[in-house]
Amino acid sequence: MQAMTEATNLHASPNGSPHSPPMGSGLDKRDWIAGLEKGLSIIEAFDDANPRMTASQAGERCGMTRTAARRYLLTLNHLGYMATDGKMFWLTPRVLRLGQSYLESARLPRIVQPFLQRVTAGTQEIAYVCVMDGDDIVYIARNGSNRSMNTGFVLGSRVPAQVTSSGMLLLAMRDAEALESWLQNHELKAYTSFTISSKDRLRLELARIRAQGWAISERQLELTYRGVAVPLIDRRGDLVGAISVSMPMGHEASEDAVARVLPVLQETARAMRNLI
Repeated sequence: MQAMTEATNLHASPNGSPHSPPMGSGLDKRDWIAGLEKGLSIIEAFDDANPRMTASQAGERCGMTRTAARRYLLTLNHLGYMATDGKMFWLTPRVLRLGQSYLESARLPRIVQPFLQRVTAGTQEIAYVCVMDGDDIVYIARNGSNRSMNTGFVLGSRVPAQVTSSGMLLLAMRDAEALESWLQNHELKAYTSFTISSKDRLRLELARIRAQGWAISERQLELTYRGVAVPLIDRRGDLVGAISVSMPMGHEASEDAVARVLPVLQETARAMRNLI
């Protein structure tokens, strides 16, 4: 079965990033390194729609001049994060070290892995843990069953929150003011005919998810997939992410799929609570 390919990458705003600490960040302006911000914005500007760019194109996407963008691109090239043919620039595999450093150093991905194996054993489906980053969810841990090991999202995949069970769950768990702000400022994109692209309908669905404490998403991103997710709560009672399974739609009814996988997810989330 073909792997899901709709995961997206965040990129810098074409309007340019702020060259001072974000309001409320608590960072003194004297400690703000604008060059680091600009260098990272150059890296994030590359995505599936812009895999190769000239200095002018990168500068336009990052809100800087061609000359400035070129200096950053050449520096990244010197450091091994960028390749070039003299005109076009593109990322090298070295960039993956940045994400790998998180996966190897962060506590949560290491803690959850044995529990994901338990979920896979109990459901025979691919199990994930994800966290929210901006408008996307990011998959930070994964365990796949033998029959479907080559399907699903890879570690580090970014997916719009509105179209996955985990993303909808994490949105639903936000306080009312934060959720309404997200809805007001976010454009809902339709990926399939089943995608919830109406804000009023999404409000109702998120309210239902919040009330029941778990989420299901079917055919919103891929026509052949459904997902079921439950919240991952730490020992202090804080929401830290979501644990989910992804499965082919097949011939199993939604109610049967939920009855089969939801108890395993909920039990696993409870078992993890005192460890995270």
